[in-house]
Order: sequence, then structure tokens, then C-alpha cells
Amino acid sequence: MKFLKWLVIVVVVLVLAFFLFGKSYLREQTKKNSPEKTATYTENGLDLAVKYSSPFKKDRVIFGELVPYDVVWRTGANEPTTFTTATNISVGGKSLPSGSYSLWTIPGKETWKFIFNSEIPEWGVTILSGGKETTRNPETDVVEISVPVQELSQTIESLSIDFDEAQQLYLSLAWDKTKVSVPIKK
Repeated sequence: MKFLKWLVIVVVVLVLAFFLFGKSYLREQTKKNSPEKTATYTENGLDLAVKYSSPFKKDRVIFGELVPYDVVWRTGANEPTTFTTATNISVGGKSLPSGSYSLWTIPGKETWKFIFNSEIPEWGVTILSGGKETTRNPETDVVEISVPVQELSQTIESLSIDFDEAQQLYLSLAWDKTKVSVPIKK
């Protein structure tokens, strides 16, 4: 009985130590493999930012294998990708109020869904699922749009999320040989 009591105490201390010290150490280590990046756009009365962690391809098949098709993805590594707008905007023809959002995607072979969610969870996936299950709450989705996939001729080694401006402004995501772009208007 005494042994069981000590065993429980040791387990509790180890769990507390992990949450107090181990979690920050693990985050620091994962940032080495998937560095944090920020893209901004501050023109034409817009003030936009996207913050994400950028994993590398490393000779892997990305979409359809590492990142499965038709399953919600936290869009990057580590914490969920965040999108911030200082003004009300239109994304894909739908209104998005000013604020900060977690950005989720559902990759598909021909189209992707982009989801702007009002909650920004701490990590974005459950630890027990090995990162396969997200912590996104669909009830707090603000905007969901679908965009077509563009196949690239050159391989993009590191996940890239940026703002592209041609005839119109786009939030673009490119990785491996895939690119998807969300139109943005003021």
C-alpha cells in the first residue's frame, strides 16, 4: 500500500514537471525543425498579418500522405496559424470582421477549404492523437471558403504563407508542388 502511494506521488510530480518545464522545452525543440514566420501586408488601408510555423518537406510526400486529404489541418506546425486583420475585410467574397483568428485548412486534391475560427487554441492538436486530431471548435468558425489548387512546376521545400498582389490581393499558401490562394478585398 505504501509503495502504491509513493508511486502515485512520483507520477503526479513527473506530470507536473512536464507541464511546468517540459512543455516549453518541447516547444523550443519543435521551433528548430519548423521555424516561426510572420508575413505582413500594410498597404491600401489594410493591416494584415499571418503568423505560422514552417515545416520542411524533407523528401516526404506532403499532401495526401503527411497531410491527409479531406481532413482538418492546423495549417503548419506547432501552434495553430493565426491571421490578424485590423479592419473588416472580405475573404473569398465573405465578410471577416477585424480581429485575430486561427486559420485551419482542409486540403483536397482539387480544392481546399480555408476556415477562419474565432478561437486560437494553445497547440492546435491533441497530444494523445500524435498530432492527428485538431482541437478546432467548428462552432466558432467565422468564415469558410473553398479555393482551387494550383500545381507548381518547382518544389517548395518549406511551407510558405504570404500575401501576393497582382490584379488583386491574395493570401497564398505554397508547399511541395501545391499552391492555394484566398482572394482578399477591403
